[in-house]
Amino acid sequence: MIRATGYALSVALLAAGACLPKADAASAAPAFDPHDFSGTWDRYTPPPPANRTATTPPAPAAIPPPPLKPRFQAAYDAEQKKIAAANAAGEPIATNYTHCIPDGMPAMMMAMFPMEVLQSKGQTTIIQEAYNQVRRIYLDYTLPAVDDAEPGFWGHSSGKWQGNDFVVETIGIKDYVRFRNAPHSANMRIHERMRVLDADHFQNEVTVEDPEFLTGPWSWKWVYQRRPDYKMYEYVCEDNREFADPVTGKARLRIDTK
Repeated sequence: MIRATGYALSVALLAAGACLPKADAASAAPAFDPHDFSGTWDRYTPPPPANRTATTPPAPAAIPPPPLKPRFQAAYDAEQKKIAAANAAGEPIATNYTHCIPDGMPAMMMAMFPMEVLQSKGQTTIIQEAYNQVRRIYLDYTLPAVDDAEPGFWGHSSGKWQGNDFVVETIGIKDYVRFRNAPHSANMRIHERMRVLDADHFQNEVTVEDPEFLTGPWSWKWVYQRRPDYKMYEYVCEDNREFADPVTGKARLRIDTK
């Protein structure tokens, strides 16, 4: 009698289970790991309006001009006008690119070319295809004093996790490595807050602080899109035909007439 009752109960439970909606394995599993942004990425371009959905990341706002202190603003504005006029005349002024000098920080993070993110124990490595730039962010690393930080293109970076945000601070950028042609001092600090938005996008909130040159924080956002099938290329600036005219400072092109 007990065995019959147990059997009947089992049948009833199985029948009840059959009536319940089946769990969706895809929805039960997390769509992405918010602490994993390894892979290959490039700068995000929103799809056409007809292809956008409720979860499509919006396009980042335009990067504002640097909030320079008044004593630097006039010279900056004059230089920008000079650059614009030279470009309009078809005679651009030589830049670091003319001399095969890489972007450095923070410009390398704008993903002009694809970039690769590698996450390993104690370190996140970001490789930018342009100029084969390699940036190493050490986790929970105590940054050196500014006076002890040897200036470089990518500086000294320390990162830590705050919830699902990867927060990075960078110091020690060479004074001629500039973003948007903005001058900076040795005391410049670059703060980044990287956040995975979904399986195919992550965002980087950048804030530059420099009490010597800026009136306050200079902030903007970059968003990146995953390129899972992209293979990084070697980029070496060895055959650059551009050079700076020694008299005018304008970019010129070497032409082989042989």
